[in-house]
Amino acid sequence: MATWMTLSLQDSSSPMMEQLIFFHDHTLLILTTIVALVSYIMGSLFFNTNINRNLLESQTIEMIWTITPAIILFFIAVPSLRLLYLMDEINNPAITLKTVGHQWYWSYEYSDFSNIEFDSYMIPLNEMEDSSFRLLDVDNRVTLPMNTHIRMIVTAADVLHSWTIPSVGVKVDATPGRLNQMGMLINRPGVFYGQCSEICGANHSFMPIVMESVKTNMFISWISHLSEA
Repeated sequence: MATWMTLSLQDSSSPMMEQLIFFHDHTLLILTTIVALVSYIMGSLFFNTNINRNLLESQTIEMIWTITPAIILFFIAVPSLRLLYLMDEINNPAITLKTVGHQWYWSYEYSDFSNIEFDSYMIPLNEMEDSSFRLLDVDNRVTLPMNTHIRMIVTAADVLHSWTIPSVGVKVDATPGRLNQMGMLINRPGVFYGQCSEICGANHSFMPIVMESVKTNMFISWISHLSEA
């Protein structure tokens, strides 16, 4: 979870988020090199007093400043497209979680386990515990097993929403009348926080997402408890 003065990306909790962080660092290195080079050239031009009266045009330099940006864009576009296709891959999921966005709460359905479903509302300020996070904690968390391929199916019942958890690298738009899906694999236990990232009305800021990643045996116990209830 991001805290005050967190200027970098959150620690990754999935292989996909690791790749996104690598791509971010790769692109940032290229941008830093470009900014440094252009700043040096512009600075040298400000203080340069030499003038070449015979220099009217140069085919060579025009070719260089046309081809060089194309090569740089190629080194950015190739890993970007690779990540886009990887994010769309669904690798034989063991569990399907259906998420429905409402104004202003989330509904979850575990259709593989006797249609277990529940709603998830933000905890009001007057009901919060001392260990709760303001505007981020919910009454019913999503619980999923770690090291398991999971398929997310996301839709909305009213307006556009977006189910987003940054540390897992998941952002899926919830569109009324449409089912969007995304694969997910969480590689460590923990509690991960997110929010709706699509402006969906007056209470858009008050429909947080809390996902808890647990070991497989704990997940089976949790599912069995819900089935018996």
